[in-house]
Amino acid sequence: MCGIAGIFDTQGTREIDRALLAAMNQAQHHRGPDETGLYAEPGVGLAHKRLSIIDLSTGQQPLFNEDGSVAVVFNGEIYNFIELMTELQALGHTFHTRSDTEVIVHAWEQWGDACVTRFRGMFAFGLWDRNQQTLFLARDRMGVKPLFYALLDDGSLIFGSELKVLTAHPGLKRDIDPCAVEDYFAWGYVPEPRTIYRHALKLSPAHTLTIKRGTALPQPVPYWDVSFDNTATISERDAQHELEARLREAVQIRLMAEVPLGAFLSGGVDSSAVVAMMAKLSNEPVNTCSIGFNDPAYNESDFAALVAARYQTHHSLDMVNTDDFGLIDTLARLYDEPYADSSAIPTYRVCQLAKKRVTVALSGDGGDETFAGYRRYRWHMHEERVRNLLPTSLRRPLFGLLGSIYPKADWAPKMFRAKSTFQALARSGMEAYFHSVSFVSDELRSRIFSAKFKRELQGYQAIEVLRRHAANAPEHPLSAIQYIDYKTYLVGDINTKVDRASMAHALEVREPLMDHQLIEWTASLPPELKLHGNEGKYLFKKAMQAYLPDEVLYRPKMGFAVPLANWLRGPLRERARAALLGSHMTDSGLFDMDFLSEMLAQHQSGRRDYSTPIWTLLMFEAFLRCAS
Repeated sequence: MCGIAGIFDTQGTREIDRALLAAMNQAQHHRGPDETGLYAEPGVGLAHKRLSIIDLSTGQQPLFNEDGSVAVVFNGEIYNFIELMTELQALGHTFHTRSDTEVIVHAWEQWGDACVTRFRGMFAFGLWDRNQQTLFLARDRMGVKPLFYALLDDGSLIFGSELKVLTAHPGLKRDIDPCAVEDYFAWGYVPEPRTIYRHALKLSPAHTLTIKRGTALPQPVPYWDVSFDNTATISERDAQHELEARLREAVQIRLMAEVPLGAFLSGGVDSSAVVAMMAKLSNEPVNTCSIGFNDPAYNESDFAALVAARYQTHHSLDMVNTDDFGLIDTLARLYDEPYADSSAIPTYRVCQLAKKRVTVALSGDGGDETFAGYRRYRWHMHEERVRNLLPTSLRRPLFGLLGSIYPKADWAPKMFRAKSTFQALARSGMEAYFHSVSFVSDELRSRIFSAKFKRELQGYQAIEVLRRHAANAPEHPLSAIQYIDYKTYLVGDINTKVDRASMAHALEVREPLMDHQLIEWTASLPPELKLHGNEGKYLFKKAMQAYLPDEVLYRPKMGFAVPLANWLRGPLRERARAALLGSHMTDSGLFDMDFLSEMLAQHQSGRRDYSTPIWTLLMFEAFLRCAS
């Protein structure tokens, strides 16, 4: 795993400032502390930070083809590189390393921009072809690896693995994008292709960007999408066997490394299944790492220990105090833009633990999206059945009225919180799903934002992100929200969280449950094999019954949570007040400061639970402070 950076003169061949390129690259030193590479020629400069995983003795970057006319800087792993190398050698290409990176330059020579369709893995890379005067940027199908870019006023295009690479260039304007602020408070992160800055962008997953010198910057082009055709005709038993075989193969191809390798083990179904497959494929005990919490309500370590004992892994457990909130500023610097998922704290800690013993760790990320494991999927399908019973003309006014008059009851058990259910039933399916995943609701955003800022938005609403993806989503309501989560939550939240937390410790994380071939096959299955009645991950759990105990497979899902409500009424009480009502938030002009004060008072008195919105604001303030 590595970091990449580059400067490209889109209109001419001005000399590249090597010192500036080196400074941009140094901003991401944590991503690749083993080696630094830098290359410049008139009009283009490429830089690289290497975390050595495969082909330790060679494979330095930038890496070139035989005559030096094609150069690449690459972050990620291409798991089928040996097969591609054999194919390309048969076509006449000469290789000088055993590195997956070299496959990229020869694949480009052979197949052009279609080369990405041949790669199986996680990747982000920048490739320069001198003969074609072309810069080619690409990102993997599931967005596991990040890629940021910006076109500057002087015609230079800059790119890098993290936003801090771009902000290290003095030519990047740091004007905050109002639409990105609206998106952040709705989604808890800034969804692709936006960044928090108006003049910088993320390359979306499964997209390429081909820039030919002397031409205008084109739009990125998609090269892949997941199709939920749900047409597979297969018995449940056969599907279980095939899933088991596909999972084993997805794990196996991710075990190649010349450095210590292990796995995260949370005690949930996904990571436990990955560890079980690793144990069956390895002749040595698997290295596993877990984080435990001193509060039983958040602690899964006993379930992780069950799996570790069953497969006799070399297991490491670190106990974390649930008051582990000292990372707020660290996370703000790490993510470069506002990021509100509080599970970034335990994720950072488990990566810190893993790095003590391994350089590569496999994770179970992607399982909930692929196999329909989230509780919100079950609730959404229940609500969809009710929506389908009544015409919209009757349903909207009826449930809209009930939602408006039913009292808010944050303190009550979920079954008695009918207000949100009534509100959901008054909405369309997509509107209701957006509301269910929003960190800060539409109503609350309209209250926390200042009148001036709302005018700057010019009517823009964060649901537009969902609508853009929903236009390509499948018809089945479960498949539709799985598709939307692939495009939004998995990329913007989960993959962002894991990439930054792992690379902060120079740790590579591989995700077999995000293998695109496994996802394509799973998407072809009937939805009932994923969510069966009230049982999420139905087929996955059935396939894993021979490998995992029922206590792991069929226990209630816990998630990687932290006790926000208690923090913000207790040890973080004064910090939250100082942050939300302090100068950075006031001077931004974005917020209704009177309402922020009222919201804090209501939460801290226990009258309302505003923990998620307050945390979202707290992390935004940390971003403003660290970026100033």
